[in-house]
Amino acid sequence: MYDRQDNDLQADLSGGYTMPSRIRGLSGKLLWLTIAFVMLAEILIFAPSVATMRQRWLQDRLNTAAAAGVVIDGLQPLELPRAVQEDTLATTGTKAIVLRKDGTSRLLAVTEMPNEVDAAFDLADYSELGSIRDAFYTLIFGGDRLLRVYGPIGEDPDVIVEIVMDEGPLRKAMLGYARNILVVSLIISVITAFLMFLAINRVMIMPVRRLARSMQVFAENPEDPTRVLPNTLGNDEIAVAGRHLSRMQDQLQKTLRQQKTLADLGLAVSKINHDMRNILASAQLMSDRLVDVDDPLVKSFAPKLLRTIDRAVGYTSEVLSYGQTSEAEPRRRRFFLSELCQEVRDLLHLSPEAEIEFVDSVGVDIEVDADSEQLFRIIHNICRNAVQALASFTPDDPDHVRRITVSAQRTGSVVAIVVDDTGPGMPRKARENLFAAFRGSARSGGTGLGLAIARELVIAHGGTIALVEKPGPGTMFRVEIPDRPVALDDWRARA
Repeated sequence: MYDRQDNDLQADLSGGYTMPSRIRGLSGKLLWLTIAFVMLAEILIFAPSVATMRQRWLQDRLNTAAAAGVVIDGLQPLELPRAVQEDTLATTGTKAIVLRKDGTSRLLAVTEMPNEVDAAFDLADYSELGSIRDAFYTLIFGGDRLLRVYGPIGEDPDVIVEIVMDEGPLRKAMLGYARNILVVSLIISVITAFLMFLAINRVMIMPVRRLARSMQVFAENPEDPTRVLPNTLGNDEIAVAGRHLSRMQDQLQKTLRQQKTLADLGLAVSKINHDMRNILASAQLMSDRLVDVDDPLVKSFAPKLLRTIDRAVGYTSEVLSYGQTSEAEPRRRRFFLSELCQEVRDLLHLSPEAEIEFVDSVGVDIEVDADSEQLFRIIHNICRNAVQALASFTPDDPDHVRRITVSAQRTGSVVAIVVDDTGPGMPRKARENLFAAFRGSARSGGTGLGLAIARELVIAHGGTIALVEKPGPGTMFRVEIPDRPVALDDWRARA
């Protein structure tokens, strides 16, 4: 199953990065590291083990010589024949046996007494580190030395047996022991590594490879919904990572679809932009003639109609700026905010049948330093959303007044504009996606572009826009527009 999935993945990818094989990937590294670590542990165990083996080997030789020495000592005052001594020494693997008893030393058996020995070891007083050191010396450099080994017999410290022996048999026995330990260690290492490999490969490596395969396949075609990683069960870190990856892939697909929608929208607008500008230009030429009509009603509506058409012409030249994630640089000037709010009210066309009040609480003396057209779009977008929400709102209280209130206040160099309505309020979904295009709409069929565009225009002015929590029903937005910073030299010149 695992190999078939790998083969399917390789077949899906053409000319791209391919998953490494098990030996070259994490599985192989884990296998070799496990073998290495187990071997290292065996080496650490081997050092005291071989030292203990050497100690026991010498103790066995000493015990064998002590047994023979006790027998020989019991035959006093007889002296063993030379042949018997040689057989005894050959059996015990020694060159000389000496018995120390009652403060005297007696040579029990000897082939030929050497002039000197190369090393002497007291088995009754031997440290662990010294034993390990001597054991490794014997393994690496020993074999041709003459050793003197002594120790007490049984629990009587006054009876000591001393032997003289060659180091060759000891080294041979130690090499055989080390070889056996090496073979056993390799077998243990391979078995342990294999079991750990199977366990960790099942628990960790396979899920990680599954995540890597999902990312690799998803990167080939991010728009394909079938390439999203299915949700994984479990509470471990890899399962949590898998669920996060699945959500991220799903969110990325939604973002790509939104970007595609924006691109299609931009393409469609670019196709009709030329024809729309021509139509508006023609309407602008015809509306210019209305100024010459000697009719009071026409003269009162003609300037507003001209400004509306001029504004529409300006929108068509900048309609693609949102799709390009950039708005025109604000052309800022100081003007009275009340005049702009009156234009917003006139353009909303609030008929008496709509039963929606528009309250302009902006003082006539409040000036704002901003781009008048862009600020108009900001306030108009917010007020238009409020009108749409109030138009579809049926309050439970028959005396409820549907109202939009626009107010402003200057504090220092910042003008705060508040648009408050008594509508149904912002839905939860719209709150969660506030200022997000195509997701932040509060009504069915809406695009959510109004608030998204308003936010970009406010940010371009260096200001802020926020949804304000209010105790009563409705929705309140607060827009803060700061004045342009003034250079010190310019301020001094005006002062």
